[in-house]
Amino acid sequence: MKNLVRLIIENKRIKNLENNKLKLTRDESHYLNKVMRIKIGEEVLITNGEGYLWSGIKNKNNLIEIPNINKPILVQDKKQVFLGIAIAIPKNGFDEILKMCTEIGIDFIQPLYSEHQIKRISNQDSKMDRWNTIINEAVEQCERLWKPKILNILDIYEWIIDIKVKDIISISLTRDENCISLNKWLKMQNLPFQESTIIWNVIGPEGGWSKREICFFKENKIQFIKLSESILRTTTASITASSILSQWRSFDIESTH
Repeated sequence: MKNLVRLIIENKRIKNLENNKLKLTRDESHYLNKVMRIKIGEEVLITNGEGYLWSGIKNKNNLIEIPNINKPILVQDKKQVFLGIAIAIPKNGFDEILKMCTEIGIDFIQPLYSEHQIKRISNQDSKMDRWNTIINEAVEQCERLWKPKILNILDIYEWIIDIKVKDIISISLTRDENCISLNKWLKMQNLPFQESTIIWNVIGPEGGWSKREICFFKENKIQFIKLSESILRTTTASITASSILSQWRSFDIESTH
């Protein structure tokens, strides 16, 4: 069976279709026509990134018809537990982190500033557009029906103060023998969680957390955990944490329901 090409289309565009016809953007048209070589009359799958999948037919080079818009071919409910990765933006490798976290199944990605980062992002709007494009491409490639949400960049202090009341946070730390593993910490969490609670793991900068940041985490009673016996690069740590979180949700949470 031929693997059908997928496009992720914002839900508001799906809702505003005229006569069940979706007009493609220039980039979408180029992708279907020049990259994937989809011919007129061929089937294309459309997802809104919010759990719905439709079958469409290419009518023109810039037009997809979705004849059964009220009857999606697949509907997937939200997960009972949300997973989040917060990352002090590394100098290199963040694009790859976005791709792999999307493939693994993370629901929220939070870019962070920390004290050991020298460079701050000045063109945040254009950077967010690029990051969303990378995530969209990963959603299409791995055939996810729920698109992870990347949040606006925040300072680590501001972010923790904002979310610590409603979410559950762990901080990855190296060179501390007293830390428990992420696996063990996850098994200690009390179920069920409140609606919309996110289980976060925070990955620090390449230079490590500052003394001031460590004190701040302790004052706010944030759990320190370790991901590995060895020192991991930010990219490796992000993927390791994402995999552990995803496996915990799949086997310890969903398999019991």
